[in-house]
Amino acid sequence: MVTAGKVTLANMSADAEHVARSAGSSNSDDSIYRERLGTPWWWYPVGLAIAGLLAAEFHVSGLSLTDWIPFGTMLPLSVVIVWAAGRGELEIADGELYIRGAHLPLRFISGWVALDMRTLRRVVGREGDPEAFISIRPWIGPGVQLWLDDPDDPAPYWVISSRHPDRVIAALERTR
Repeated sequence: MVTAGKVTLANMSADAEHVARSAGSSNSDDSIYRERLGTPWWWYPVGLAIAGLLAAEFHVSGLSLTDWIPFGTMLPLSVVIVWAAGRGELEIADGELYIRGAHLPLRFISGWVALDMRTLRRVVGREGDPEAFISIRPWIGPGVQLWLDDPDDPAPYWVISSRHPDRVIAALERTR
């Protein structure tokens, strides 16, 4: 676990994060904004096709009894991998922003701006600050940049993926 100022980054599953937040409040509908950062539906057939090709490579021996082993393991594994990659969630609730195991109290956010896909790639690339907190998903183009005003936190800003950055900004403005 890494702690810098009031921001804590912990290795925890999405379920553990949700349980920890829900345990603190009796009403889990206190969320101002919630967005599932899931993978596109077409990743499942692509993952199955790739797993099928890899499993077919194991058909080296002429024994038909061993054909089911690579297919029986790699096909379900590909579905689980795609499903696990898309389990992330962005949530603004209880005065904090939660994303993929990290949380940020809203009082430390001094400003924000919506980023289109091209600008987001520039901000997280060579033009970005190496100390910034980055939580992006490659299959989600746009995002939001959040400037921080916390002297104890070395990160000058957060960059997060969102399919609807305008909704995230509207939710942040409602908390002011």
